[in-house]
Amino acid sequence: MSAIVSLYLDTRRQKNDGTFPAKLRVTFQRKQQYYPTGINLTESQWEKVGKPKPREDYIRDAKRLLENFSNRAEKIIREMPLFTFDEFESRYVGSTESPSGSVFAGFERYIEQLKKESRAGTASSYQCAVNALQHYHQRKALLTYQEIDPAWLKGFEQWMINNGNSITTVGIYLRSLRTIYNQAVEDGIVDRDIYPFTKRRYQIPTGRNTKKALTIADIEKIFRYAAEPGSAEEKARDLWLFSYLCNGMNPKDIARLTYQQIGEKQIRFVRAKTERTKRDVKAITVAVTDDVRRIIDKWGQKPISPQKYVFDALEPGISAERELALVRQFTKTINKYIGRIAQSLGIDKDVTTYTARHSFSTVLKRSGAPIEFISESLGHQDIRTTESYLDSFEDDVKLQYANALTSFRSTPEPEQS
Repeated sequence: MSAIVSLYLDTRRQKNDGTFPAKLRVTFQRKQQYYPTGINLTESQWEKVGKPKPREDYIRDAKRLLENFSNRAEKIIREMPLFTFDEFESRYVGSTESPSGSVFAGFERYIEQLKKESRAGTASSYQCAVNALQHYHQRKALLTYQEIDPAWLKGFEQWMINNGNSITTVGIYLRSLRTIYNQAVEDGIVDRDIYPFTKRRYQIPTGRNTKKALTIADIEKIFRYAAEPGSAEEKARDLWLFSYLCNGMNPKDIARLTYQQIGEKQIRFVRAKTERTKRDVKAITVAVTDDVRRIIDKWGQKPISPQKYVFDALEPGISAERELALVRQFTKTINKYIGRIAQSLGIDKDVTTYTARHSFSTVLKRSGAPIEFISESLGHQDIRTTESYLDSFEDDVKLQYANALTSFRSTPEPEQS
């Protein structure tokens, strides 16, 4: 019995633009496996693909490519002395003529892998990147790795900027593309000799490190801000301060914090951002100050039990997608109120949960803390990452150092005899 190849529109998950992924379906002994093509179509477009002579250019292009992919898969199966899914996949994925040899298919495979690992936030980020790439590529059905050259990358960068995106966003999307490209190189889909992401060919832009940290005087204002007791505003202020006091803990880690992680003098946690991506990840240790204890006692869920979340941002036993949605709402609420508080206090900065993390590291730097200590407190593996976090010194400190250059002027000149 031979394996059967067919084409299939996966309507289980609709994309933001209303399309669904077209996949290759291989059936053998009643078992089915699906392989991405990198082609996305609406249901009405899928119906037109099935017609003998579709009129629209995009539909004709998609139909031709899908037929080529199907024919290629059938050829691989015919050449196999004994069919197994593992052997078929090995030959199929390694072929640049196959749909698995396209950039969009590479993204789709990686996004599916991230979802299986419950890394919904990262999956969402990669989905945003591929959406932008597809838009720039003018919705053509296929983007090959060979097309990704320095000219194409510079064109995408300029297109993003012209459409109002920041350099930071451009960098995030292109680093996602570089990850997919690197995987294709490792899988033998594309030759390393044409690799475009080098210093001589194309360097991914990085955003300027604009000042995100607050001065200690502004932080004191937030500490002393008189919010209505028990209000959403008071809770948001306290949670922002909790982040600042707890090594710049981000909202997801605050939401995930359980009582078993809190001791008499320390809180120990592993950042959700790094727990699945790095080996030998060290737990971050936070000193439990009186202010930290006060916030936990005030807003922590009762009754206390080891496995219970400290704060009421998440629900037990939820999916990664649901957790992502709740964390985003949790963050949005904190940012909404802390932004209002900052504005009412006359703080001329966009204050968010991200500001709390930068303020923690920068205030430590200005107090003379060693950068190694700051790096360990933030959970960074590389001190260079920490250095990029740290804001420059405040203007009054710069003036103090500048005046020190001519401190001799404060000494009276000797009188002439």
